[in-house]
Amino acid sequence: MTLMMKSCFVSLTILFLWRVEDGAEACSCFPKHPQKIFCESDVVFRAIVIGRQEIGIDPMIKTVKYDVKVTQVFKGLTGNIDAVYTPYHSATCGVTLDTDGGKQYLITGRLGDDGKVQISLCDFIGLWDDLSAAQRLNLVQCYERGCGCTITPCLSLPCMISSTTECLWTDRVTGDTAQAKNYACLKSRDGSCSWYRGCTAPQLG
Repeated sequence: MTLMMKSCFVSLTILFLWRVEDGAEACSCFPKHPQKIFCESDVVFRAIVIGRQEIGIDPMIKTVKYDVKVTQVFKGLTGNIDAVYTPYHSATCGVTLDTDGGKQYLITGRLGDDGKVQISLCDFIGLWDDLSAAQRLNLVQCYERGCGCTITPCLSLPCMISSTTECLWTDRVTGDTAQAKNYACLKSRDGSCSWYRGCTAPQLG
């Protein structure tokens, strides 16, 4: 191996290790309204987590399998799902679920090519009892109706929208969670989108 080849090999090795270390520092997810996550997810359901199993040996690539019992389907599931899969480390967006006490979770996720449900910290996942009454209603009646709208996050003032089919999500700048917990972005009869509480937007057609 020539000196130049050795130098390139060392440089590539350092770059690879730097990328691994940098990627392992923290999971980074762009903030999204629950409705947007619902619309982008392949599956959305309510389930009891009943077991946990680690798959693989290498901690950098192994996964965690959570055994679940699905109790309510909101989107996407047409067959029997008895498990979800997530990265082992929270740094790679792995999710930690409680397997004790029969707690129920809302779970959103994606279907892999093998049909397995993959979940991460970037999904909308939480204890069912922690959801607001409006969020529960929105899951059943509202979020899917609003998937034709665009929810634009406001990260710093001033914020603007460029279309009548956008809803401006301002929770990040107001410092609360009012829109995330209570509102859905829905189309009215004229095709424009606005925030509605309690799924009160008129149906299209």
